[in-house]
Amino acid sequence: MPETRYQRVVIKISGEALQGDKSFGLDDRVALSLTDEIKRAHDLGVQIAIVLGGGNICNGLLGAALNMEQAASDYVGMVATIMNSLVLQECLSNKGIDTRVQTAIAMPQLAEPYIRLRAVRHLEKGRVLILGGGTGNPHVTTDSAAALRAAELKAELLMMGKNGVDGVYTDDPKRNPNASLLSKISFDEFLARRLEVIDTAAISLCQTNRIPICVFDCLGKGNIRHILQGEAIGTLISNNKDLE
Repeated sequence: MPETRYQRVVIKISGEALQGDKSFGLDDRVALSLTDEIKRAHDLGVQIAIVLGGGNICNGLLGAALNMEQAASDYVGMVATIMNSLVLQECLSNKGIDTRVQTAIAMPQLAEPYIRLRAVRHLEKGRVLILGGGTGNPHVTTDSAAALRAAELKAELLMMGKNGVDGVYTDDPKRNPNASLLSKISFDEFLARRLEVIDTAAISLCQTNRIPICVFDCLGKGNIRHILQGEAIGTLISNNKDLE
């Protein structure tokens, strides 16, 4: 079996990535491609937990357009992440991968409730664990939910998979054509520069728990597997000593 740098990781996949080129919903080609990527990573023997976003079904713009209260909009978004989780579970199961979905919002007919020790046990048994429903609380992003689960599960790396974003730039490349990609950056510098590609609460949580973050394009072929094998892809955000 090929050597891997990490034994247990949490992978956050944005809802927008699942949307692909569609204006709404889930692109089946993207879902199947991601399934193949996750299977290749799982075949390396790495313990994998996945946190999915729900922006392909419900995002803040929709809530604002409907004049929804923030909490109500966030709860709809949590349900959207669970819908995505159930789809991904079926895709992985069809590839022969033993998979479990746990949710922060109780839905016993569909999935297990999130219980940390049970989640750890699933990982130890080699199952891919999909975590839906965010943290179960409004006003908290799925980035922060992924960071929280990474800390609870003692993950060695949090992989932040974005849609068409191949890492952290010095500025927004859409606004500034001179913005350059950063291969590495410390947590302190990320916060000082006020970079917005990741929720600052998630950054602070990972900094406190010394969990490095890799920001990468989750739709890039082979990226997940290559990162797990130690290749420099995307941007690594970590403590200063880890970057030396």
